[in-house]
Amino acid sequence: MKLIIEHLKKDFKEVKVLKDVNFEFEAGKIYGLLGKNGAGKTTLFNIIYGELEKSGGKYSLEENGKLSDINYEQVGMLFSENFLPDFLTGYEYVKFFNDLNGQGQAPDHYLDLMAFSQEDRHRLIKDYSHGMKSKLSLLSIIIGKQKIILLDEPLTSIDVVMAAEIKKILKELKKDHILILSTHILELAKDLCDEIVILNDGRCIPFEHLKNDEDFESKIVELLREDKSGE
Repeated sequence: MKLIIEHLKKDFKEVKVLKDVNFEFEAGKIYGLLGKNGAGKTTLFNIIYGELEKSGGKYSLEENGKLSDINYEQVGMLFSENFLPDFLTGYEYVKFFNDLNGQGQAPDHYLDLMAFSQEDRHRLIKDYSHGMKSKLSLLSIIIGKQKIILLDEPLTSIDVVMAAEIKKILKELKKDHILILSTHILELAKDLCDEIVILNDGRCIPFEHLKNDEDFESKIVELLREDKSGE
């Protein structure tokens, strides 16, 4: 299974954010999408997620050698900010989402997967930490069985223990999903991602160097500095 992007463009009036994005993202890997602030990482995600119209190009899903247009129900996105119904408990939210998607597993099965304690799963979401909300948002993607998972700065403001739990879950999910993670934290990309992709000057560039390269960070920084467009 692959997400194939061809000559994708996005303009905001006179500003060309995505100029010519070409890339193939395949299941079985976690891709780290790196770029400076304003490079277009969130813009690219929002187009794939169906929140923004593209200005040109195309993107499609390949399964078993056949190409098809992306149904936006196939795409899940984990935002840096979580948008959850604060008036529900974690259990009630998972039950609602579970019933909506017609899943056979009980809500406790999914809450166990994310290591929610019995006490926490029956607390109101408004009292959850940022990390707990991120885990709940990720659960909604797992329950919805989205084939493409976009993670926009998912581990921002999460403590070390919670981050370790989420990283473990993502490594399991990559087997059957296309996972793309945008981050500005180079150490996270190096630790978690199987491949690094640089979004620079409106284009995607594969980062060919090995992650155990001692110059990993300096080479990425140098690549990002090469953008002379000022966008």
